[in-house]
Amino acid sequence: MKIDLSGKHAVVTGGSMGIGNAICLALARCGADVALNYRKHAAEAEAVAEQVRAAGTKALAIQADVASFKDAQWMIDRVTKEWGGVDILVCNAGINWDGMIWKMTEEQWDAVIATNLKGYFNYIRAVAPQMKERQSGKIVTITSINGKRGKLGQANYAASKAGIIGLTKTCARDLGKFSINVNAVAPGLIETDMMAQAPQSVKDLALSEILLGRLGKPEEVANVVCFLASDLARHVTGQVLNVDGGQFLG
Repeated sequence: MKIDLSGKHAVVTGGSMGIGNAICLALARCGADVALNYRKHAAEAEAVAEQVRAAGTKALAIQADVASFKDAQWMIDRVTKEWGGVDILVCNAGINWDGMIWKMTEEQWDAVIATNLKGYFNYIRAVAPQMKERQSGKIVTITSINGKRGKLGQANYAASKAGIIGLTKTCARDLGKFSINVNAVAPGLIETDMMAQAPQSVKDLALSEILLGRLGKPEEVANVVCFLASDLARHVTGQVLNVDGGQFLG
């Protein structure tokens, strides 16, 4: 059965690069209009918006800092004013700033938590009232298998991703009676531009864990997001779906 998101309006945070880029394009190919935010990468964000338009749907590229509660509300208000509402929210924006726990600075901790966890709260909080009023909506958060198992040198990142899982499950409880689905996708190691710059030893370790023997593709994460954003998943909520080639089990 084909995923059909025609007439739906989606917001994707961190949509200018990597997995977020793939999510924006996949949603557009399924028929959704897509608004994405960027903080610094204006040219990349506009390029994604142009690709969305080329797919035949509407696009907005909006500069907004996900860590800002005010920016999140402003962006959701703008999309609502332009398109009449937000049907799908995909919280994807994230950063990492690694360090062993005995070396990690307060700045490292605060920056990652503010973007990766508070940023998700900011957007869910901004969109929830209108979804609640309409008695419909799809919220998908991007976490990580490292939020389930921890990761050497990533106390801040793993904590933020574990927090996203708790946030997702709680929001599913809060919003379920309003017919709003809230789910998470937990990628393993995905072949993005950022990953291409990682040391070969990091890639080799990941590959040794992945049962399918290869890195994941951004499009493979995006496909699962589209499923969760569609009515095909209308009886799925509060779940965390791994897209990791079996890496979590490895």
